[in-house]
Amino acid sequence: MGKHRKDSGRSWTVSVALPGSIVDNAQSVELRTYLVGQIGRALAVFNADEVIVYDDCAQLDTAGKPLEGEFRGAGKRSSSEANVFMARLLQYLETPQYLRRELFPVHKDLQYAGLLNPLDCPHHLRARAVSRWREAVVLDRPIKPGEGSLVNAGMRHEVRIDRALKPGVRVTVELSKATRGKLADPFSANPKGIVVSPKVPRKTAGIYWGYRTRIAGSIGKVFSECPYDGGYDCTIGTSERGRNIDEVTAELPAFRHLLVVFGGLAGIETAVDADQQMTCPGEDAGSLFTYWVNTCPRQGSRTIRTEEAILITMSALRPAILAKGQSS
Repeated sequence: MGKHRKDSGRSWTVSVALPGSIVDNAQSVELRTYLVGQIGRALAVFNADEVIVYDDCAQLDTAGKPLEGEFRGAGKRSSSEANVFMARLLQYLETPQYLRRELFPVHKDLQYAGLLNPLDCPHHLRARAVSRWREAVVLDRPIKPGEGSLVNAGMRHEVRIDRALKPGVRVTVELSKATRGKLADPFSANPKGIVVSPKVPRKTAGIYWGYRTRIAGSIGKVFSECPYDGGYDCTIGTSERGRNIDEVTAELPAFRHLLVVFGGLAGIETAVDADQQMTCPGEDAGSLFTYWVNTCPRQGSRTIRTEEAILITMSALRPAILAKGQSS
């Protein structure tokens, strides 16, 4: 999602926050899995750069600590608590298929992952696809000191990178020009590349490069643990008691880091009431956001499910986001 030429970069970002508790409303593991798949597809379609799965009940883990922090895969927690379940599946979906076996050990949360429709993002590349960048995982292969590491980048041959890194780490690799020129030849060997930030494809060429996933222990920590310098400079909360979204899109200011927050079955207000660190009551939840919006006025159903609200809201906001995203 960006108003740019194909060869121009994008430094502004879009983040989406939603509670993991919505999966508890599904009647089976298969349906919970498919629900997360729908959300993952929506995030990718609208070029979300970050997804925050927050706890709208402010629960604690078995050690009495909040469930929060950047989600780093199956090894972080063994619980199938709803927030972790959603975060694990969202991260699995975002990971290129050729890396999943190495990054995701067998886990019960993933038992129905075969039901998920692929995201088919630009970084989900085929073996012979020509691309300046690729996602890769560092391999546990013997290599001479000072000669970097070998990574699996989904190509016919392993790629040698410029750094010695710990095996099992996911990295973004910029392939050398010589390697990119040989990709059409399936028998070309000795590919080389350098490790770069996963933000580089977006900032350099405006290419959507997937989303990062983090868990917030409460709705307040969606804001306080923002990974961007200066935090989110424009925030939108969704509620049937908010302003008509058509009014908001007309006045959306220029932004660098936009956050759109969705509530669960009982809305954002309940999540605010559950957060003991919040100083305002749930009924005043709108005061936490730059805009408090109703994205589907005069709806024909009594309820709009969160996965539906994401599609409705991001569709309505898209023109304004494209126009107001501000490069730094």
